[in-house]
Amino acid sequence: MRLVWPLPALLSWAAAWALFAGLPRLGQSALLAFGAGLVLVAAVAWRLDAPAWRKLILVAGFPLSVVMAGGLAGALPAWAWLLPLALLLAVYPMQAWRDAPVFPTPARALAGLGRAAPLAPGARALDAGCGLGAGLRALRAEYPEAHLDGLEWSWPLALACRLRCRLGGMNAHVRRGDIWAADWSGYGLVYLFQRPETMPRAIDKAGRELKPGAWLASLEFEAVGWRADARLESVAGKPVWLYRAPFRPVGRTPPPVTPPGRPRATAGPR
Repeated sequence: MRLVWPLPALLSWAAAWALFAGLPRLGQSALLAFGAGLVLVAAVAWRLDAPAWRKLILVAGFPLSVVMAGGLAGALPAWAWLLPLALLLAVYPMQAWRDAPVFPTPARALAGLGRAAPLAPGARALDAGCGLGAGLRALRAEYPEAHLDGLEWSWPLALACRLRCRLGGMNAHVRRGDIWAADWSGYGLVYLFQRPETMPRAIDKAGRELKPGAWLASLEFEAVGWRADARLESVAGKPVWLYRAPFRPVGRTPPPVTPPGRPRATAGPR
């Protein structure tokens, strides 16, 4: 039976608190009891079929409740309280702060992308800023014959994404790297879930590096001032903006297409 949210979180927290309160009575230390409870909620979150933000709430709820209740008062050295900050900097390093935070691609958000932006079999597609791999999973559903690459600056997220792809049987090459320093020229499609402030940089890089006919797909945020070739909205409030190289500024019409075998008209002498 599938439990309705927030029951999984409530039951997990109750079980973790049972460990935290019960193990010291059996002679175990408070730190060991805390670690056991944390492992329990992390294991439940790993197996839970839920969005990433719910999993984060589930994992964070137990330690926050322990701290708020003073359950570890005196059990930890002063420097231990810097560990959460160190973990945050590892998951979301300073260089990545100018980019989008870790927001996963919603399920079904890319539905129809394969029809709107077709790729030849064996073409390469990049999830630039792949996080934990939700975007890669959505791209694989749309492009089953494509070679998928994931690029993520945060090394913990890159490792977790790589592990998730392997455990899920999804063929994708994930590596740690800077999406702005990477070469996009070999890709038939680059997928982004950035933020409005970084879209001018993205469209500029894509315009310089993507070959004619290649696609830039942006979830939710458009490249203001540039003409979109298509717009999808499979999930309400989460449109996908599609731009095909070479990109055209808004207001500029494409040059006329000359039928095969018919010479283009040129202006004669005046």
